[in-house]
Amino acid sequence: MSNTFGRILRLTTFGESHGKAIGGVIDGFPAGIAIDFARINRQMARRRPGQSALTTERKETDKPEFLSGIFEGKSTGAPIAFVIQNADKRSSDYDHLRTVNRPGHADETYTAKYGHRDHRGGGRSSARETANWVVAGALASHLLPGVEVLAYTSQIGEVVVPAGSLVTPESIDAHPSRMPVSEYARKAEAIIAQFKKTGDSIGGKVRVEVRGLMPGLGEPIFDKLSARLAYAMMTINATKAFEIGSGTRAAFMKGSEHNDAPDTGGVFSSNNAGGVLGGISTGRTLYFEVTFKPTASISLAQKALDSSGQVIDLEINGRHDPCVVPRAVPVVEAMTWLVLADFYLMSKINA
Repeated sequence: MSNTFGRILRLTTFGESHGKAIGGVIDGFPAGIAIDFARINRQMARRRPGQSALTTERKETDKPEFLSGIFEGKSTGAPIAFVIQNADKRSSDYDHLRTVNRPGHADETYTAKYGHRDHRGGGRSSARETANWVVAGALASHLLPGVEVLAYTSQIGEVVVPAGSLVTPESIDAHPSRMPVSEYARKAEAIIAQFKKTGDSIGGKVRVEVRGLMPGLGEPIFDKLSARLAYAMMTINATKAFEIGSGTRAAFMKGSEHNDAPDTGGVFSSNNAGGVLGGISTGRTLYFEVTFKPTASISLAQKALDSSGQVIDLEINGRHDPCVVPRAVPVVEAMTWLVLADFYLMSKINA
């Protein structure tokens, strides 16, 4: 089982959704970096369950306890180890799933691969694991001063934030949906609330804008910045697609339309490349979108396979998000920071 992410800045994680704790070890983090613990806790609060009426009712404080690698508020260069306690577990909610493969989940594939699985909330395959990534991403953000990563909800169902909308950190967190435009946020939140009421779920998209990124990050051929970002985003639970720059719109464009040309002042009026050319950052705004499927765990009756291969009627109990997108926003942001920080450290080694 692959549990390590990164080249120079490496995150190795452990734990299950209903185990005693989850946690991780970050290796390759430079020494002497002053750590902003408030920033870490703020990001954790944005991801934690139970934060609004639109999310699961599970309550977790999600305060990481740092065991090593930080002394007197600064990184020492040693591995940074941390744990996050699992406090609000209701494992009995999953007793009826011990011999059932939940539709849309990894139960079937984990059993096929390992022959044994933790049925309590999905165990290692649970999105609970992403809390570890948010800790690591918040730490990674310390390594790129002057760079701003803005992740936000760009779509819930048929509600889409218009391209070019003004986005700020404040406008993102002003709404529980993390959709930065009030008019659309209200519509999106009404949709999520309705799906929660009926026991169904809805999908959506997270958009990322990286501002102030220096040119030259990324490696040609097999370690492109765009490829590593895609790999990172497709690692996140429930992701179904990654699009950078013009994305799938490029299929409808001519070369004369798609190529980004500067005006006489050297300013580019378009950015179809999304801030990456040849797998290397251009220095212009890097942007991409990540598509998330509807939450697989729904309380509506469904058909499912049990461990003997019989089709059964299933109603999933427990506490689940009717839409994963609002809580996925800080996870997408964290994975972006991890990729960018890793490439930044690689550039320093190669300098």
